[in-house]
Amino acid sequence: MTRITELTDDERISKALSMRLLRVARHLENELRRELAAFGIELWELELLGALARSGPPYRLSAGELLASMHLTSGGVTKRVAGLEAKGLVRRDVNPDDRRQILVSLTEEGQSRAKEVFSTKTGAETRLLAALPAPVRCRLNDDLRRLLLDWGEPR
Repeated sequence: MTRITELTDDERISKALSMRLLRVARHLENELRRELAAFGIELWELELLGALARSGPPYRLSAGELLASMHLTSGGVTKRVAGLEAKGLVRRDVNPDDRRQILVSLTEEGQSRAKEVFSTKTGAETRLLAALPAPVRCRLNDDLRRLLLDWGEPR
């Protein structure tokens, strides 16, 4: 096992950066969970709401489109859709043009809730990251995007 004192400067910097990124991610996640709790929305449900909201009117996607945009298994998407359907935020309909296909749509309540939730989430993110000046946030965003692209992540 390599001792910390035996690490190169590059290894020490990488290790410190990795740990800080993990801590920042945990803090952001915990704060966002706390903010979203008021809406009865979990972070894992937020991704599906976001995909539908970004699709624009009529805020509808096929199950296959949700699979592709969320990078989940069909079971994962089904679980999220069922949870949001039980809350009255989405509905499932058979595609009238292709009866084999299911369409998932935001309900009116879902559209309203999505606007509230994303407004609250954006406010929390802005508040949490306000310690960094805008140019630093832009640079950090660009650097993290480059890293994710290098790892083969789509965004």
